Amino acid sequence: MASKYRTAPSSSTKLPGGIPYIIGNEAAERFSFYGMKGILTIFMAQMLVFMPGGVLEEQMGPSEVVSRYHLFVSAVYITPLFGAFIADAFLGKYLTIMLLSIVYCLGHGALALMGTEWPFLDEPLNPSFFLMLGLILICVGSGGIKPCVSAHVGDQFGESSAKIWMTKIFMVFYLSINIGAALSNLATPWLLEHHGPHWAFGVPGVLMAIATFMFWMGRNKFIHVPPGGMDFIREVFSARGIKALLKLSIIYVFVAVFWALFDQTGSTWILQAEDMNRNWLGIEWLSSQLQFINPAMILILTPLFGWVVYPAIDKVWPLTPMRKISIGFFIMAGGFAIIGIAQDLIDAGGTPSITWQVAAYAIVTTAEVLISITCLEFSYTQAPRRMKSIIMGFFFASVTVGNIITGMVSAVSIMPSDIEVVTKAHERVVAWMGEHDGKVPDEAQAQKLLAGLHVREGLQEPFYSLTESGFSIGLPLGEASVEGYTSGNVYYDIEGSKSRMDWPSMAELNGAADRIESFWKEHDRLPSGEQGAEILKGLEDPWDHPLVYRLINRNNFSIGSPGPGGDLLTPSSVVLNGTVVHPSPPEDADSWLSRRKAERGIETAANESGEIMLSRDHEIGGQNRFQGAAFFWFFTWLMLGTAVVFVPVAYFYKPQTYLMEESND
Repeated sequence: MASKYRTAPSSSTKLPGGIPYIIGNEAAERFSFYGMKGILTIFMAQMLVFMPGGVLEEQMGPSEVVSRYHLFVSAVYITPLFGAFIADAFLGKYLTIMLLSIVYCLGHGALALMGTEWPFLDEPLNPSFFLMLGLILICVGSGGIKPCVSAHVGDQFGESSAKIWMTKIFMVFYLSINIGAALSNLATPWLLEHHGPHWAFGVPGVLMAIATFMFWMGRNKFIHVPPGGMDFIREVFSARGIKALLKLSIIYVFVAVFWALFDQTGSTWILQAEDMNRNWLGIEWLSSQLQFINPAMILILTPLFGWVVYPAIDKVWPLTPMRKISIGFFIMAGGFAIIGIAQDLIDAGGTPSITWQVAAYAIVTTAEVLISITCLEFSYTQAPRRMKSIIMGFFFASVTVGNIITGMVSAVSIMPSDIEVVTKAHERVVAWMGEHDGKVPDEAQAQKLLAGLHVREGLQEPFYSLTESGFSIGLPLGEASVEGYTSGNVYYDIEGSKSRMDWPSMAELNGAADRIESFWKEHDRLPSGEQGAEILKGLEDPWDHPLVYRLINRNNFSIGSPGPGGDLLTPSSVVLNGTVVHPSPPEDADSWLSRRKAERGIETAANESGEIMLSRDHEIGGQNRFQGAAFFWFFTWLMLGTAVVFVPVAYFYKPQTYLMEESND
């Protein structure tokens, strides 16, 4: 049956009529995506547990936040393979984009509804569940349409118009992405800070609805390339199709390392910015807002490179796509080195200016222009006609691989903890209490609850005891028993909330922290690493191991007991984390988080007293192998090594171009 839409571009040198609708759709859709993605790290790290229905004990640490963020991004960029397959084989790009855009809108709606209260429900909508639901729907919607939209741009051109317009329009397409991203990265962090998650996640949802409507409006202007059906399947598995996939996949493996670094601008860079002086251009920036620098610089650098830099270099040295990508890899390593240096300054107790990140953004964005934009167009031109979307899907899968690398490094860098089994036991007890109107189980009931609990090799099963104010869960220390301690214990109140912990080494660590606090009060700063080591010289834990001091940044330090294993990087080490807590400035009182804490009756001791105080918290195991600058330097060297190895690959790579066939109209 003949299509009511045009299925091939005409032999014309004019700009295709559907391009403005695609560009407008992309700008609005990217506002929605980057607006949501840009606040995700701060939301998970600081606000999720304070939502109605949130659980304070589920507060995530920095490494868990980074790991979850990159897991989400990796999922967003693997679903393009799913969307591309549906589009190229069955539905075509237009219908695939329209249907998955609706799913996309539902995902934004789920995020906006987190923690909302409804008259027909007893409790608010669970924020953790709706966060997961929303992110899953956005993964399917955003990821599914991504390769289709990129390929849809190329489908509008025939050979005649492509020679004049394609490179320029792909640049404009990329500019539209970054206009949306820049505006959203300025707006949604402000909305989150002052008006809360409902507005901050809701506004991007409205923009996605506008994007969907705009794309529908262009339906009669677009070139609708029909799905390939079995012809698509045959082409994918033909010698030509397999060759194209394998050749490009070699490039994508290297590009994945670039994404492993680049996407940290939305995670580790934000957390780093929290420890920097964010006053720049006379404005005090929110840490999430600084992401706008990247798309803003894209708006400057993309036309600069496209119309000035590339033509100038081409006159003396042909600048092929492979050469652009190779140069970009080396530049990327330099940009990340700046972040490593800034973190070195933070680790030494300094407060470096945010201009360090601004400089890094300038260099990293230059690398992005050379690598990402080049790959976007190169992937389209190297794909056989019926494989345009699936090839784009493989390109986007390189983003997935990169984010998996970052997420895995972040996740495996955290050591396990002996106290994890106590946490699991506590979860079972609290679940039982929820089923029995808050009643605390007796010891016989608890024994049944804890039966069959998985315990790591070398540990004994935890035990449960009733106390005057609630209950406790203890972990036998076995051969690690020392100085009257045969177990470590965590105490909970009658509602199941943690009240205190009693573990070997805690007394020694508190005594060491008293010395650090005395230095802090005298000098109005925390001691450096060398000074802290000197202050604690001669202090040992109950297992006769020296206590270890580490300055984390100007407001945070740790003192570690290597524990029975004699190493801080073991599950049984005991660590005191100290934090200098400042009273919130008056302007913070109007923030959503401050208002929410006030509603829940949560106030820091520093705010209550109006004085700067030093808080202490203890943890068992769970230490980070890649602490501070070591994390950034690991990725810097990884990128540099990748750049060196790519040079011979770029030299020997032989491209083959496929463009759309033209109709005779």
